[in-house]
Order: sequence, then C-alpha cells, then structure tokens
Amino acid sequence: MRFGTVPISDAEGAVLAHSLRFGKGRSFKKGKILSAQDIAILREAGVQEVAAARLEPGDRDEDAAALTLARAAAGKGVEVQEPFTGRSNLFSTADGLLVVDQALIDRANTIDPAITLATLNQYERVSEGRMIATVKIIPYAVPGHLVDEACKVLSTGNAVRVAPFRPKRIAMVASMLPGTKPGVLDKTRRVLEERLEGTGARVIGEERVAHEEAAIAGALAGFEDEADVFIVFGASAIADSADVVPAAIEKAGGAVRHFGMPVDPGNLLLLAELGGKPAIGAPGCARSPKENGFDWVLERALADIPVTPSDIMGLGVGGLLMEIVSRPQPRSAPLAAGDAAPHGVAAIVLAAGRSSRMGDENKLLLDYKGEPMIRHAVRAAVESKASPVIVVTGHESDSVKAALEGFDAIFIHNGAYPDGMATSLVAGLNAVKETASGVLVHLGDMPLVTADGMNAMVDALDEDAERLIITRSAGGRRGNPVIFHRRFFPELLALTGDEGGRQIIAKHGDLVFEIPASDDALFDVDTPERYATLKKLGFSEHA
Repeated sequence: MRFGTVPISDAEGAVLAHSLRFGKGRSFKKGKILSAQDIAILREAGVQEVAAARLEPGDRDEDAAALTLARAAAGKGVEVQEPFTGRSNLFSTADGLLVVDQALIDRANTIDPAITLATLNQYERVSEGRMIATVKIIPYAVPGHLVDEACKVLSTGNAVRVAPFRPKRIAMVASMLPGTKPGVLDKTRRVLEERLEGTGARVIGEERVAHEEAAIAGALAGFEDEADVFIVFGASAIADSADVVPAAIEKAGGAVRHFGMPVDPGNLLLLAELGGKPAIGAPGCARSPKENGFDWVLERALADIPVTPSDIMGLGVGGLLMEIVSRPQPRSAPLAAGDAAPHGVAAIVLAAGRSSRMGDENKLLLDYKGEPMIRHAVRAAVESKASPVIVVTGHESDSVKAALEGFDAIFIHNGAYPDGMATSLVAGLNAVKETASGVLVHLGDMPLVTADGMNAMVDALDEDAERLIITRSAGGRRGNPVIFHRRFFPELLALTGDEGGRQIIAKHGDLVFEIPASDDALFDVDTPERYATLKKLGFSEHA
C-alpha cells in the first residue's frame, strides 16, 4: 500500500485517508474510495490534493483482512461479526470462560504492526453475546501474504474459544465449632448460590457437621455418588495440608493435590479430588461475595477446565485482588467532634502514658527528625483513611496537645491514665461513634508507622471474609497498630489495668488477618536505648 498526499488528478481509485470538508457543509468520510465523479466534485470545490492510500497488487483491503483473521482465530463458542472500518469483533455464544492461546495470539501480533488481535483476560467469565476479542487492521490495506501467514498461525488451534459452563451438581459441607452461628452458615450458602447464578450449576445438598475429620469425611462420602463438585467450608481456616479438612477428604477416599494459592484474598485454598471429581477446601474469603481466588478455581471446575498445581502457582501475577493504596488520599471536609465516616474505621492514638521506663523525659516529646515523636505517629493516622482520629492524652496533657497543634484530631483527656493503658483505650473508644465499623488502635511511641501501612490495614478489614482483627507482623512477631471490628467493642470496653487487646486477639485467632511489615515498622520507643536506636535508623518510610 502506498500512502501520502497526491494531486486530485492522480487520486481516482485511491482510499481517502482523512475525512475531508469542502464547499458549504459538504464532506467525504475517510475510507471512501474516490470515484471519477468524486474527483470532479473536489476539483470544482477548489481542492487540489488529498491524503490518500492506494492498494497495490496483492494487497487485501482492511475489512476483508479483518474478517479473514477473525474467522481463523474463532474457535468453539465464538461468533464473528461482519467487519467495519478495518475491524471485526468476536462474540461469545455461551455463558462460560474465555480460553485463549496466548502463544498463538502473540505470534500473530508480531507478524506485522498492521495486524492486531486483542482479547479479554484468560479465563474471564463471559456471558452469551459479550464481545470477547477484536481484530483490527491499522492501515487501509495489508499485504495478502501477511494475512495468509497470520491465518496459518491462528488456524493451528483454537486461538479464541469459550468453554461453556456445565450444569454441575454441587455438594456443600460446612463444619462447625462451638459458638459457630447458624446465620454465618446460612449466609455462606446464600453467597455460594449467588456465585452459581448464570452457570447452570446448583447446590444439591448441604451437610453441617462438627469440625472433625470423621464427621466431614462422612458427609463427603454421603454425596460421592450424586455430586460433581465438592466444596468444604471449614469452621477454622486450613493451616496445613494435613489439617482437619484435607485429612477428612483423604479419609473419604480423596486425594489432596495442592494447598496454598498466590492470590489474595484466597491464599488458604485447598485443591483436591474425590472420586475423580474436583473437591475444594474453601478459604475464609469464599464466604464473601467479593471476587477472590475461590472464584477462579470454582469457575474452571464448572466449565470442565482442569486445574493443576502448576496452574494455581501461575496465578500470582494479577493475583492481588484486595485494594492497595499507594499514597494517602485527600481528606474530605473536617468532621465534627465525635463524628465518624459512615461505617468507616476510626483511629485512636494512645498518648497518655508516663514514659516511666524513659526516665525523667516524656518520650512522646523527644525530638525525631526535627519535631516531637508524637507528631509522626499522629500524622500517619491523620493522613490515613481512618477517620476521625482521636488522641487520648493523660501525662503532661497540655504539652502533648501543644505538640500536635494544627492536626485535625479530637483530643480526649484520660484522668485515670495512672490506672493503666486500658483506661486510655476505653476513653478513646467511648468517643467513637456507633456508626464506625471498626477502630484502629495506634501507639504514640511508634513514629515509623506510615499512612500507607494503616491504609493497607483499613482495606483488609472485611466482615464478609471474616477478617475482623487486622494486625501487622514481622519475623513471626505481631505488633501495633491493630484494627478491631466493632464486634469486639464490648470486649475492649471491658478491659482493665494494663490489659491491651492481646487476649482478645488470642481468643479469636480464626478471625485475625496479618499484614506483613518490616521489623522497623514495628519499632516502638520505651527506653533511652530504643530512642538511641531510633535516631540511628534515620528512615522516613517503613510501613
């Protein structure tokens, strides 16, 4: 194809490269093949030259080339649309999962820049009639031998196809521990059934049994002849491939294929089989309707797409599904005292202690990077998603408050601070509005915690996924801050003396979600030696 500006006298039979306006309100659209009559009209309007493309022998015009390539790429479950302006779209003819051969697509796209083929993501859930791919020829024509070469590549396999969902029969086994609420299990089934909508699959039965190997195995065995897929929702998260749920599957005659998944949420998924059929040990996040790794495995099972351990381990890129905030978000208008964003997370910064281990100095007022240490701790909370920020003062209250001048924070004085840290936590919690979904408890002597670190914690709080206590950990050691869901407010308000939230965390271990952090990010300052170490660190961002 030749492309360029040509005189009107040489433009007959050429393809107009750009839309052209001439005369009074008259125009020709780009892509128009100029006829002798068109040339006469343009000459009469005073047009002397046009940008045009002229096909050469062997060239394939854009529409014909796009249609040929689209038909070559289309496999089962795919319909090709008639071309227009060098584009031919491909549509799904069924509800199912898109399956693409990336190697073929990549090879076709590297034959020539004029040829482009784009698709939705591999294994994306699609519905009948949805556009799933497009072939676009960039210029107005492309050499026929390049089209033939690309067709040869695409025709070697199903470059683009749709694996339709099958009407699978699902067996659901839910285990229970003392205190497991029936409402949680009711919701779990409801969410599962919502996931199955549009797939043709259905839950044929549910068994609720004790969280014991024999009980779960018995329930699975009872479904073996009639179910196509087995799903076990354990009352406690699976911690190892030899834990209760995988052991129960093996006891029922099944086999564990893989435990663990580089998808978050979804890390604790168990892949197994029972009677040659898929069996899934669901992670806790599968109780939530939000997309998670469980969806990816379940949907493939419903479309008869085998999932292997190597498939699971190849999901890491793109497997981070939870929201990650890269920088502090701008705050809205200041909130009135005691207000909290509806259903948001409030922050309590504990700054009332006497710093007895530091000696005569109030550690919160010690200099770090040119300002009092407490400013670093409160700044992180103020710049985070948590709102409002409540600072509980006690010892040298006026000085601490003066050191925080200019911050959008609510100050609560705890006159009972000598009676222990719990009194400050209770004082702060009493200032949190009932609409808050949780509270982030932060310590004023932790200047290396950042707003981004807090935001990751706020984003992780998820009642549906039963992530109700959010902590940070490094090297197997947990540290502050900690977020507690509002469900634990009564237990927090009952604390006394120097009790913190550790006993609550220990009591509800199955509801705890840990976010990895650096050792420095857990650093607190309570002795002169620790303060000396802080000054040596000299880092500005840690978590």
